[in-house]
Amino acid sequence: MLTPTTRPLAWCLHLLFAGLLALTAGRAVLDGTSSTAAVLVLCAALGAAYATGPALPRVRGSRRAAAVWLGTVGAVWLVLLVFSADGVWLAFPLYFLQLHLLPRRVGEAAVAATALAAITAFSAHQGGLTPAVAIGPALGAAVAVAVVRGYQALYRESEERRRLIEELTATRADLAAAQHTAGALAERERLAREIHDTLAQGLTSIQLLLRAAERALPERTEAAAGHIARARGAAVDNLAEARRFVAALSPPSLAGGTLAGALERLCADVSARHPLAVRFHLTGPAAPLPTAHEVALLRIAQSALSNTARHAGASGAEVTLAHGEGAVVVEVRDDGVGFDPGRLPAPDPATGGFGIAAMHARMRALGGTLTVDAAPGRGTVLTARLPLATPAGTTHDDPAEARP
Repeated sequence: MLTPTTRPLAWCLHLLFAGLLALTAGRAVLDGTSSTAAVLVLCAALGAAYATGPALPRVRGSRRAAAVWLGTVGAVWLVLLVFSADGVWLAFPLYFLQLHLLPRRVGEAAVAATALAAITAFSAHQGGLTPAVAIGPALGAAVAVAVVRGYQALYRESEERRRLIEELTATRADLAAAQHTAGALAERERLAREIHDTLAQGLTSIQLLLRAAERALPERTEAAAGHIARARGAAVDNLAEARRFVAALSPPSLAGGTLAGALERLCADVSARHPLAVRFHLTGPAAPLPTAHEVALLRIAQSALSNTARHAGASGAEVTLAHGEGAVVVEVRDDGVGFDPGRLPAPDPATGGFGIAAMHARMRALGGTLTVDAAPGRGTVLTARLPLATPAGTTHDDPAEARP
């Protein structure tokens, strides 16, 4: 497999070959010898043969095709050496081509043969072999071998490092997933124990007390009243436990604070973690909201900003919390690439896609609405609206409030 090279390096090599070829032709014209015409024709032929290599994809992807191309270029170059001693300069870019396109040992043998041909031809034109004539091509070949082998070693090391980084990233992802799964299982077990030891036991007690009261009626009204009183006490205790669970499962950002403060901290956190400037705006007088409403609106804002940071390619976003007109509204607006809401992929356990569906489910559960205004190329506006008044049919936490 060929070692990939950057486009600037390839163009530098092409320009070097073209410059040396132009220099050879120019020297032939200035010398004005009888072989000038032949040198110009051979330079043109060599340039045409060389230009076919970068234009053919097979030369870059096949050792056999590269060898055929190099053989053609080398043959024309050898003929050029017969007519012009200046053609020896072209040996240097040929060294790099041979080392890059041919197998290791074949490439080094080709470089040695090219250097020997350059030395022989130059000696013939100079009328004898001198140390300077031999040192030039030989030193150029040594430098080319050292540079190419060094580059290939660096590339192999870079690829090995990239592979190790990918493995490390995959391992960290697997570890994070395992930790998340372990944490979820541990939390489920904790909640199961808590519910079994408190709510389940309390509901069982209530059921037994009501059965006892049913058996005592109508003869023993005092005993039945005692059973009912104890059942009500158990219901009160279980209601307190249920409220404790709700408080424990609420987002920590809402603990001891307001929804506006939690959204402002969310915007600051997203701006700090992503290349995305998120601004928060609060309009209208703040109104007290049920915890479920605050949790739902905060989760929707978190999900929307997460989608913006991961998929929208946006540079800025705005989160607005507005109170008024009998409703509380959270709007998330970004200047990203947008999307077509009508062509969202179906939720899939393997690829995700549950975000918008989960937001709609949260709003429907609380009697609210969610609208998504988006189009490719003009950003996205997501609006979550919840009524401030308790929707009809909503059950009350306090049994006394549920009485007519």
